[in-house]
This record gives sequence, C-alpha cells and structure tokens, in this order.
Amino acid sequence: MITPFASQPGNPRHIRWLLALPKFGIILLLTALLALLWLLHRNEIEEERAALIKDVLWLEQNLQFHLNSNEEQLQQLSMDMNTLSDSRKVFRLRAEHMLRNSPEIAQILWLSPDRKVIDALPSTAPPEQEIETFGPSSIGKAFDLALHIGKPHYSDPFFLEGNQAHVELLVPIHGEGQQISGMLALLYPLDTLLANQVPWWFTEKYKVEIIDDNEQLYAAKTRIEGNGDQRYVIPFDPPGAGLQLRVTSYRTPDNSVQRSLVAAIVLLAAGVFWSLWLVRDLMKKRSRAEEALRSEHAFRAAMEDSLTVGMRARDLQGKVVYVNPAFCKMTGFSVDELVGATPPMPYWAPEQLEESYAMHQTVLAGEAPPDGFEMTFMRKNGERFNALVYEAKLIDGNGKHTGWMASVLDITERKRAEELARQQQEQLQFTSRLVTMGEMASTLAHELNQPLAAIASYNTGCLNLLANGQAQPEDLRSALEKISTQAQRAGKIIRRVHDFVRKSEPKRAPCQLGDVIEDCIGFIEAEARKHHVRIECDTPPELPVLADRLLLEQVLLNLMRNGMEAMAGTPPAHRVLRIGIASSASELCISVSDNGCGIPPEARDKLFIAFFTTKPEGMGIGLSICRSIIEFHRGRLWTEDNPHSPTGSGTIFRFTLPLESA
Repeated sequence: MITPFASQPGNPRHIRWLLALPKFGIILLLTALLALLWLLHRNEIEEERAALIKDVLWLEQNLQFHLNSNEEQLQQLSMDMNTLSDSRKVFRLRAEHMLRNSPEIAQILWLSPDRKVIDALPSTAPPEQEIETFGPSSIGKAFDLALHIGKPHYSDPFFLEGNQAHVELLVPIHGEGQQISGMLALLYPLDTLLANQVPWWFTEKYKVEIIDDNEQLYAAKTRIEGNGDQRYVIPFDPPGAGLQLRVTSYRTPDNSVQRSLVAAIVLLAAGVFWSLWLVRDLMKKRSRAEEALRSEHAFRAAMEDSLTVGMRARDLQGKVVYVNPAFCKMTGFSVDELVGATPPMPYWAPEQLEESYAMHQTVLAGEAPPDGFEMTFMRKNGERFNALVYEAKLIDGNGKHTGWMASVLDITERKRAEELARQQQEQLQFTSRLVTMGEMASTLAHELNQPLAAIASYNTGCLNLLANGQAQPEDLRSALEKISTQAQRAGKIIRRVHDFVRKSEPKRAPCQLGDVIEDCIGFIEAEARKHHVRIECDTPPELPVLADRLLLEQVLLNLMRNGMEAMAGTPPAHRVLRIGIASSASELCISVSDNGCGIPPEARDKLFIAFFTTKPEGMGIGLSICRSIIEFHRGRLWTEDNPHSPTGSGTIFRFTLPLESA
C-alpha cells in the first residue's frame, strides 16, 4: 500500500532535512545561552566572593582596632591609678572620657581583689558603697584568670536582662611589688558594638552576626531581609572565647546582564522563526495530517491503555458504541461481544434484570445520580461483582450531545474491606467494654458484696428466730422483704454488667437519653464514692433520641471515667463531675466536664488518634472508639478547656446527637 507522502520521490528526505535545520539551530542557541549564563554566573560568584572576603577582613581589622584601642586605654588607666595619688579622680576622669568617645562601651567598673565594686561609671549607687559584682559565673572565671595571670583577659559571652549578649574585658591594677590591688572591668554589649562599629554601607550589602562554635547567635546587624548568597566566617579575637564573625552577602539587583541576554535571545529567536517561516508552506499539509493522527492516537492510547477504570459509551438509544480494555477485563467479555449490544446487556445479572433495566432508563433520561450508583454486574464466567458507575454526557467536537459515557469501578474488594473494618471496629468496641469492666472489677465486686452480705445477715437473723421458737410472721416478713430488696439490688448490678459487656450488632433505636445517663451514673457511682467525686446531672425527664443505647452508654462511661481520673490530683472539695445537656432545633449537645488537670495543647490534636494516650498504662483506644461511635450516630465529638473550673484548669468533652424522628 502506497501512502500519500511516498508519491513524490525524495520528498520525505527533503522535509526531514528542512526540519533538522531549525532543530539544530535551536540546539546551538540553547547551548550558547546555557554556556553564557554559566560563565556569567561563575564570574559573578567569584567577584562577590572576593569582595566579601575583602570587606570581612576590613571589618575584622576595624573591630580589632577599636577593641585594642580601648584595651590600651584601660591598661594606661590602670598604670595611672597605680602611680597617681588620687586614684578615684583619675578613674572617673578617664572613664568618662572613654564612655564619651566609645559609645560601644556600656559600663566601666573598678573592682577590688575580692570582687567588690569600688566605683563604676555610669553608676546609680554612691562610689563608697560596696556593691557585689553582677553577672553569671563566666565573669567570675574571667576575673580569677585575669587575677592569676596578671594580664588583660576577656570573659566568655553571657546574657543579661533583655536577653542581650555581653562580654567583659578585665585589666588588673598592679600595686607595689607587682601585687594586684584591683581590677578594671569594661562591659561591651555585642549588639551595641556592631551598631556603632559596623558602618551603614556595610549593612546595605551584608548581614553581620556574632556566633560561637555551636551556631549560638549573640548579636546581628543588617538592613536587608531574605536569604544570602554567600557567607564568610572568621574568628573574632579579641574577645576570643570561640566567638566568630559570620558575614552573609546579598546580591545587589543589576539588570544590565539580563537585558543583554534578553536582547540576544530575541535576536536569535527572530532568526530561528525566520528560518522556520521558509519551510512553513511546505510543511503545512503534512503537519496538519500528522497532528490529527497524533491527536487520535493519543486519545485512543489514553482511553484504552492508560486507564484502569472501565469506560463504556452508549448512544442516545442505549446501544453500546465503545468499551475500553479495562471494562472488557472487568466483565470478561471481548470488544466484539459488547460493542453493538442493546438491553438486556450480557453483563447484567439475571436476578436483578428489572433493577438494571430501570437504572438504564434513568440514565437515558438524564436523571442518573451525580455521585454515582452501585450495581451488581456479572462476569462472563457467571461470577458477580459490585460496580460503582458514574454517568456523564458524551459531547462531540461540535458540542452536540451524542450519548452517555460511563466510568465503572470494581468495588468488590473495597466493600469486603469495609465490612472487615466494620467487624474489627465492633470487636474493638467490645474489647474496650471488657477492658472497662476489668478496670472497674474491684469496685463492682465491692458494690455486689454489700447486698450479698446484707442477704446473709438477714438470713442468719431469720434462722436464729426460728431456732429460738419465738419467730412471729411479722418479724420474718420484714426480714424477708429486706432480703428481697437486696437480692433485686444485686441482680440489677449483675444485669447492668451483663448488658454492658454483651456483644451485639450496632443498631439505632428509640431510647430515653435520661435513662441512659442514669444507668451510666449507677454504673460508676461506686467508683465515684471511692475517689470522693461528686456527680452532678440535670437532665430533662423526657428526652427521646434515636441511638444504640449500649454504644451511647460506652461513650458516656468512658468520658466520665476519664474525667474522674483527671481529678486524681484535685482537692476533694472540687472533685465535681458535671453532665449537662443543651438542645437546639436540629441536635442535642451532651457535655461531660471536670475540674482536673486539663489537656496539654500539644496532646489536644492527637487526642482522638488510635493508640495515643497520656496515661502510663492506657491503651489509647477509648477516645478513638468514642469518636467512631458518635460519628456512627451522625454526630461530632470534641474537647475544650473548662472556663468555669474553680481550680483554673479542667476539660469539657462535648458530643452531639442529631434530632431525628424515632
């Protein structure tokens, strides 16, 4: 078979050469641009690096000059104080001069060998009053070292009020016989040092920081925000002590290079487009044909090979006009068996033929559910599977409605997994109830022992009356009635435990919320008395809800026990567990509040995650199960702080139940 393009000898090769030329030109253009940009970027980085190092060395020399100058002045002051008679006057004159000419100095102190302040500028206390030297232990270590070596020494950096970092220069005062008669201390705030010694033009390009070996930041100065391009670190000595100067550079905007590059790109692009224009007419027909072929091929490939979702198209009469391989694999039928089929479809289950045909008519009428619908399909081998179907209009290139396109998902495994998850959730709820009963076993045994002991006591009394022969029917009647009352009480306790731990399918049914709360209080009141917790509840007598009574009791009991445990450290007078109910037009809001220790903010977001617990011996499933139960009832469960707690802490758990007709 001869193609249209092969009818002209040599034409394909000529077109290939024409197409190769612009491609080759574009490749050369891109290569040149990338090389140029790389070279410019490399040169710019090297220049910035050299300028950064040069400026950092200048800054470091400037800072050293000022610090060394201040150190020399302080040493000269110590010598003058040793030789001149009026040391205090000399100290004040020289210190005032240094403070005026060196604004980076915060304070100059004159200390005795036992670290007492003799005088200080600026000072708020009389010079003759002895003041204990201030500051952390690092100053004391520096003082001892300067005293020991007899030479100037800088302290380690330390923080004072306002979280401002300081260093202190200590210069010994040598007396007669080279004995140290005192110490001069000069206090540098590092922020002030940078503010006064780093010029404004420096901070227009750089960010200056003083750090240590552990990246601890002590001071910084800059006028630029953002991330720097390069940084250079140099030791800051003096004052030493591991301090470093870290200077980060910021690239200054300069659009001259970018403008040159844009101009070059425009010129080169114009040349490329001019060359392409020469072959445009020759390639026009072939390009259109190839574009149409590529579009059709891409559509078919995407529909047939890429999708794992079954696709089925029907016309307006309901006849199948297209199926993709995923749909054929899903049903087991071939394309020839499905295309052209009309109802009843071969993949419809015979036992649901009427339902399938009714849904077919609903789709053709344009009334298919927008969220999809489920159907039971049949494979070619007779196996049934659950399918989720989404129907949408099939629109052609002219915007005309020509049929219906369906997306079909096999959800058999998903439904099986959902059923398994539901069963596991029920088992977990049952396990949680057993755990709760295990934790309350001691309290329930004590509560059950009281009526049994009373029954035994009344029975012994009746036997004694009968043995003495003095028993009267009226005496025995009173004792037997008490025995019956205690037996009913014991039976009620056992029945309540049995109802709580029995395993049953979740089922929403009409029940009185007040009765549910009363049963929960009866369950837990023995444990509440044991822990000196008072339970307050104000519920309306008639409040019907549509709920699973057993699951609702499980939620309330879990929240009540959590509240009691949270009040273990609360004074007994404030151990109050309050149950409240608020109603609106559409829902009920039940709250369980305590005056306990509260919930930390970092644990609040993870409180309802399975197996997360704040208790040392907790399992971490109680609140997760409670939320699942409330969501099963179409409600919400959340927690908040208790603003009315007399202890200043406490928690309120709230959950809602929708008001539905029972």
